[in-house]
Amino acid sequence: MMAQPPPPPPQDTSAALSGPPPPAAGTDSDQEPMYGGYTRFELELEFVQSLANPYYLNHLASQKLLGQPAFVAYLDYLQYWTRPPYLKYLTYPGPTLRHLELLQQERFRQEVMSPDLVQRLVQEEMKASVQWHRDP
Repeated sequence: MMAQPPPPPPQDTSAALSGPPPPAAGTDSDQEPMYGGYTRFELELEFVQSLANPYYLNHLASQKLLGQPAFVAYLDYLQYWTRPPYLKYLTYPGPTLRHLELLQQERFRQEVMSPDLVQRLVQEEMKASVQWHRDP
């Protein structure tokens, strides 16, 4: 089952995204409000990790989410996952952060609709995985 993106930020993205990222797990997360039983940290972690999947990127593009200014602003906001302490929570940091970086580019957001690009991303990830397992 493909993860659904979180709801887009409110229309006033400057107010919604100007604040700090959620507290990392194990910190002040017990003070964090819950959304459907999950903290904002947990929801954003699940979403940002789903960006490692090229097919999911294609799905977001086919739903026209990657062209919506509020969603693009949300992708920019998610850049906090590239820094400690958040970085250590990513299961697949390589493809997750690479795709998050590529999604900052308008051209990539448009081109990820192409099945050829998606297939190339999948092949690159498979090669990287094989190489990683070969290296001591």
